[in-house]
Amino acid sequence: MAWKTLDDMELSGKVVLTRVDINVPVADGKVTDPTRIERIKPTIDDILAKGGKPVLLAHFGRPKGQVVPEMSLGLIKDTVAEVLGVPVKFATDCIGSPAKEAVAALQPGEVLLLENTRFHKGETDNDGQFAASLAALGDVYVNDAFSAAHRAHGSTEGVAKLLPSCAGRLMQAELSALEAALSTPTRPVVAVVGGAKVSTKLDLLGNLVRKVDYLVIGGGMANTFLAAEGVDVGKSLCEHDLADTAREIIKKADEAGCEIVLPVDVVVAREFKANAANEVLPVTECPEDAMIFDAGPKSVARINEILDDAKTVIMNGPLGVFELEPFGAGTFAMLEKIAEQTNAGALVSVAGGGDTVSAINASGHAKDFTYISTAGGAFLEWMEGKELPGVVALG
Repeated sequence: MAWKTLDDMELSGKVVLTRVDINVPVADGKVTDPTRIERIKPTIDDILAKGGKPVLLAHFGRPKGQVVPEMSLGLIKDTVAEVLGVPVKFATDCIGSPAKEAVAALQPGEVLLLENTRFHKGETDNDGQFAASLAALGDVYVNDAFSAAHRAHGSTEGVAKLLPSCAGRLMQAELSALEAALSTPTRPVVAVVGGAKVSTKLDLLGNLVRKVDYLVIGGGMANTFLAAEGVDVGKSLCEHDLADTAREIIKKADEAGCEIVLPVDVVVAREFKANAANEVLPVTECPEDAMIFDAGPKSVARINEILDDAKTVIMNGPLGVFELEPFGAGTFAMLEKIAEQTNAGALVSVAGGGDTVSAINASGHAKDFTYISTAGGAFLEWMEGKELPGVVALG
């Protein structure tokens, strides 16, 4: 790919505008999960080691162009300093005199955190004047916020066109992992796609059937495909109105030589609650008054058989309602196989999406994947084959 990295940039003595995603959860004035801050540390460490002065651009919440005190990045400044292990200064605005004066006062070894970029309407509007005001603060631009790269905003796309630009370490790792999984993968490639609705992932499915060898469909999405093939799914979550769409995707997969893998047996129950009375049945025998909550053991055995021969797997979504016992068994058994193959060096495994990350964490295999993306929309749009403005701008 055409983007540059920190290795390509001369940073000594330079003010380095660094777009990060530190939109962390806060409760009672305290950061409850500092993961996103922890993941920018390698980039900040490298900038400081190369003699640069990092100036952080970030959003926090959705203030919609207004100054909202409870969405001030000043609230998390101390946590940022604690995680990065260096002094962190704060400017009460991301442009204008407060920002200029704070940049001018920044000393080597220090980091400057600018106020929430979304306090300005020009950020989400990608206003040229706003982007120019940001660019005037620095000498080099580094984007380390892949999770915001699908937004054409002032701090993700606009400023990148005005300064020498590159990807930070987190962005570099994310792009490299995704390129290895979809752009230049080692085959066979398996995609696992789950979730509640087909309607939210039409573009994704349409793109994947052209790029992967096996497409495993789980969750409520699988019910829609099963119903489209004439299977009675009882009271299960199912988009019956998308039957024609599902059949069209199946047809495209056949033409592309991609095998769609659907459950052959299922775990059903009559109540949506943990430890509800349940049974395993062939997929064609779901009772009229029951709901499908998980893939059955034969289905999982087939998936794991495919994973035994796979070289690359990309995952976005679980196989069932993993949050409720015992309906995570299918997802966890599959994750166990992915972890085993990855640790054996036989598989490149890339995963992303909120439910996916939650399932992986719940399974205890977070350290066993080649790469886990914390990006939501950007990860999904990449899998859909869409260009991400924040990445394109780096080229």
